[in-house]
Amino acid sequence: MQNSVEYTCAYCGEPILTFVDLSAGSQQKYVEDCQVCCQPNVLYVRIDEETLEVEIDSEPES
Repeated sequence: MQNSVEYTCAYCGEPILTFVDLSAGSQQKYVEDCQVCCQPNVLYVRIDEETLEVEIDSEPES
């Protein structure tokens, strides 16, 4: 199961729409390149197991 969610690029500040695999666990961390500036963002995803509400944060990859 997938769900689309928006995050803000840690480099250029643009809103980016991405897909989150809800079946991959309630806490996820992965790197995704910004669709606008191509810089790598580390994404931290948290999924509420009861409501399936998704929270996402991004930071620059170091």
